[in-house]
Amino acid sequence: MNAQTPDIEARLGHWYDHIDAIFLKRLSAEAGLLPASTAKTVHGDYAHAWVRDNVYSILGAWGLACAYRRLDPGSERTSLLEANVVRLMRGLLSAMMGQADKVERFKYTQDPLDGLHAKYDAATGKPVVGDAHWGHLQIDATSLFLLFLAQMTAGGLTIVETADEVDFVQNLVHYIGPAYRIADYGIWERGRKSNDGVVEINASSVGIAKAA
Repeated sequence: MNAQTPDIEARLGHWYDHIDAIFLKRLSAEAGLLPASTAKTVHGDYAHAWVRDNVYSILGAWGLACAYRRLDPGSERTSLLEANVVRLMRGLLSAMMGQADKVERFKYTQDPLDGLHAKYDAATGKPVVGDAHWGHLQIDATSLFLLFLAQMTAGGLTIVETADEVDFVQNLVHYIGPAYRIADYGIWERGRKSNDGVVEINASSVGIAKAA
C-alpha cells in the first residue's frame, strides 16, 4: 500500500456511494433491470427498462468495479459491483431470450414487427407493449448489448452460463449482421429524420453493429 492509497480509496468510495444510491438500489429484485425513470406522463410509462439505457447505466458500476479490482481484487465492493453488473446483463439476456422466436424469424424477414423489443417490464423482464405499438427495432441497442457482453466477458465476468445462452448470443450476431441494409427506428426510436415513425437505415445503428 502506498501513500496515495487512502486518497484513492476515498475517491472510489465517493463514486461507490453515488452508484449504489442511483443504480444498484434501483435494480429490480426479480429481473435485475433498471427502470428508466419513475415518471408516468402523457407520452408513456418511463418506469420501463430500455435495453440501451440499462447497458449504458451499468457501465458506471462496471468501470468502478474495474477500478476496485486494481486496488483490491478480493474486496467486498469489487465482488458486489461485479455481481450487480452480471445480474443486470443476465436480466437483459433473459428478457431477450423470451423472444427467441422473433430473433429466428427476423433473420429471414427483417420485418420491424419481428424485431426484439426495445424495452421490457423493469420488474419482470416481460414485454410491456405490443410489437406494433412501439419503434422496437433498434439495431444499435442489441449491438450495444453484444458489444459490452463481449467486453465484460473478456474482462473476467461470467454472464453467459448455458449452452442455450451461447446459441442465443450467436443468433444475436446473425440478427445484427445485415445492419448495413436493415432500416430500423434508430437511437431516437422515431425512424427517419422527419420523425414520422417510418424506418430508415441509421448510421448510428450500422456503426455500433460493426463495433459489436
